[in-house]
Amino acid sequence: MENSKIPYAIEGILFAAGEPVKTAKLAAVLDIEIEAVEEAVRLLKYNYDTEGRGFRIIDIDEGYQICSRPDYYNYIQLILGEQRRQALSNAAMEALAIIAYKQPITKGQIEYIRGVNSDGAVNRLVERGLIEETGRLDAPGRPILYSTTQNFLRCFGLSTSKDLPELDMSKISPEYEQLSIQMEEKPELEGQEEIEGIEE
Repeated sequence: MENSKIPYAIEGILFAAGEPVKTAKLAAVLDIEIEAVEEAVRLLKYNYDTEGRGFRIIDIDEGYQICSRPDYYNYIQLILGEQRRQALSNAAMEALAIIAYKQPITKGQIEYIRGVNSDGAVNRLVERGLIEETGRLDAPGRPILYSTTQNFLRCFGLSTSKDLPELDMSKISPEYEQLSIQMEEKPELEGQEEIEGIEE
């Protein structure tokens, strides 16, 4: 493929995908180096920004995704109709923050930190696609482990979970830290095939 066409090929792939596509995947499909993909995406981003295009490319989870530009949100909603979403409750936001910083984590550990039952909060976060099951803890009962999703990153404008603001660890209960040492000695995750078979 001609070098001049690489950005357009990437643009077409991202547009058609409708979800994040890994940089390595783009490089493999186009049979080019990862650096060439990164350079092509930089060019696309520059063109979109300088021309004020209606969409942009965001970095997410070691890849890229095409999204509409926030500047034109109101106009887009006039066509698509307002998609009303019930705001997350304080309990759900509290649970989400705990999961984001301590992932992978079990519901029992979330409840230990919050001090209350978290079934509803966790279920709501799963329904919203903000968290997902990512394995089971290697401990009695093999409780489900939860982690944040790509949708979480997209909603909060993060490229990876490492972009989260630094946490003040002095506010974390020392009792919880001791529990973590006892229960989370590098928990092994199940294979993807087994994960997909886990019941809710």
